[in-house]
Amino acid sequence: MIDFSKFPSPCYIMEEDLLRNNLSLIKHVADSADVEIILAFKSFAMWRSFPIFREYISHSTASSVYEARLAYEEFGSRAHTYSPAYTEEDFGEIMYCSSHITFNSLSQFQRFYPQVNSHSEAISCGIRINPEYSEVETELYNPCAPGTRFGITADLLPQQLPEGIEGFHCHCHCESSSFELERTLEHIENKFASWLPQIKWLNLGGGHLMTRKDYDTNHLIELLKGLKARYPHLHIILEPGSAFTWQTGVLVSKVVDVVESRGIKTAILNISFTCHMPDCLEMPYQPEVRGAQKGNEGKYIYRLGGNSCLSGDYMGMWSFDHELQIGETIVFEDMIHYTMVKTNMFNGIHHPAIGLWGKDGKPTIYKKFFYDDYRNRMS
Repeated sequence: MIDFSKFPSPCYIMEEDLLRNNLSLIKHVADSADVEIILAFKSFAMWRSFPIFREYISHSTASSVYEARLAYEEFGSRAHTYSPAYTEEDFGEIMYCSSHITFNSLSQFQRFYPQVNSHSEAISCGIRINPEYSEVETELYNPCAPGTRFGITADLLPQQLPEGIEGFHCHCHCESSSFELERTLEHIENKFASWLPQIKWLNLGGGHLMTRKDYDTNHLIELLKGLKARYPHLHIILEPGSAFTWQTGVLVSKVVDVVESRGIKTAILNISFTCHMPDCLEMPYQPEVRGAQKGNEGKYIYRLGGNSCLSGDYMGMWSFDHELQIGETIVFEDMIHYTMVKTNMFNGIHHPAIGLWGKDGKPTIYKKFFYDDYRNRMS
């Protein structure tokens, strides 16, 4: 159990034991199915924890020049890189930091492949495909929504792939099950089967939430084994983000005031939903709060509010078993994936610190944020 008194408030705190449990399960899936599973930085990029990850996996995926550089410099291996569009200014560094580069369109491939072909290091190139199928219900997170800017549909691919395209990349999922992947694979194979013999690798993207308690990992393993049996020449890659750090840590805050209007009590915290938990407002979803129940059934009902001046910077309602007091600790569960990489400094709001509760029961503070972090960002 984390000793919150050992950390500043607010603070993101990851538990090493929980992280290692997830990493062990992911490695088991990869080894059992003979596939490669790599970390997607868009969900988690706390680089001081990368030595732990490297005990279980070897590579990561990047979506920008900064992420690719982080992979090369801090993860210790060249990135599997995909971006909706590359620029001349960034592409040289992208090549230097990448082992795989996936292009979003044939025009981008044709524009940049000559540079890849003449590069001193071998780089395997791929193209993103769009099977026009996804079960993601929130359109903001649906990469196959009608009119999407992501990937090439089968009707736009030439019968013979251009020389230099060695792989397909496909991303259709968000916190999805293995059964959704099974149905997705049916669409991929139906639409793109004629091209699969022409490529060397197939990247099935992210959104495979294999560390969730109700996820059927045995079904996933058998599904991937079946895919490998049908296409034994293909190297299969998965690049989940959330699965690696799912339920591995918390965001700890404190109550700084309690206000009431029209019968609604709001506990104002020293954190912000819009700054520190933007996915809650974007998805939207109401996170779990330790020691509280969602809803307005109970004696002590509070809406939780952030400390920015955005009117909608609140979430609610929660029922507590006691009256909240100023200075009391409020713990938001499962706040390590996506929240940390999406934080911002709107309003100059103080960033939460970043820490690790080690497997030895010792705290490590990776980062504290100060005025200069805000000032330098605004210069």
